[in-house]
Amino acid sequence: MGLIFRLVEVLLVLVPLVGVIFAAVKGIQAATKRSAERSADPAPELPSPADPRRDTAKSQAAQWRTITRVLDEHRRIDARWLSYELDAAKLLDFPVMTDMRDPLTTGFHRAKLRADLLRPGKAEDLLDDPDAARQYLEAVETYVTAFNAAESEAVRRRRSDFSREGQQRLARAQSLLRVAADAAATQQERDHAYTLARTELDGLVVLPDTTRAEIERGIAGEING
Repeated sequence: MGLIFRLVEVLLVLVPLVGVIFAAVKGIQAATKRSAERSADPAPELPSPADPRRDTAKSQAAQWRTITRVLDEHRRIDARWLSYELDAAKLLDFPVMTDMRDPLTTGFHRAKLRADLLRPGKAEDLLDDPDAARQYLEAVETYVTAFNAAESEAVRRRRSDFSREGQQRLARAQSLLRVAADAAATQQERDHAYTLARTELDGLVVLPDTTRAEIERGIAGEING
């Protein structure tokens, strides 16, 4: 009986100890598994440091595109205005475009002058001068807006600002200027038509210098042979 009691005592001591050992082993296995899983996961990618040279190149490319677009827009508006300056008959359809008493017309010509003054000799000149580039971009934006406003008003009003007699004089001057610009007419016919046209326009419309010079060059035979 004494031996049996001894065995029972030993079992009472060993059973809890075995449980502790088993729990410890399970814990170690679980920790090992988690560690292995973390090792298998790919490491998060850290953002690569920015390359200042690449950023600078991108910035310059964007600036270059902006500058060239604005230069193109400047030329486009110049061409639209030139279509009036070089066509006196068209100009007389929309006399507001040369009426410097009108604030929209004055604003357009003032904006054109500023944009022309700030226009670079070549686009590259603005790449290294941010302040000059900004001033030029703003000037062209103002020029485009002012031209569109003046042209819209000229199209809306056409010759409505003139009396019936004034409109008739404009119509006669327009016909005479077409003769003055006709290369098929003789020089004497063209010169005479131009003189009469100027008489009709006296006190009504002042033709721009470029328009008059173009007509006079044509009459003198300096254009189209």
